Amino acid sequence: MARGWESKSVDEQQAEAAAQAAVPDDSRKAQLTAEQQQRERERQGLALARKRVLQQLEAATDPRYAEQLRGSLAELDARIARLGQA
Repeated sequence: MARGWESKSVDEQQAEAAAQAAVPDDSRKAQLTAEQQQRERERQGLALARKRVLQQLEAATDPRYAEQLRGSLAELDARIARLGQA
């Protein structure tokens, strides 16, 4: 039983450390305007989509599908670039 309590304590400590590490980031987000926050969320979403397309491209075996993925990647890169300019 003591072992179970010990592991819960470790989990709680890790959760607290993660929460404290997130505080500076949250305070930075609070300083952004609503429009800047929206742009940041959109940029993060596009970055995740780009990462997924890259993973699919690495695994693609059909040349036509790989070409389609490269087109998607180019579109995502263009959208990310437009967000950076705004």
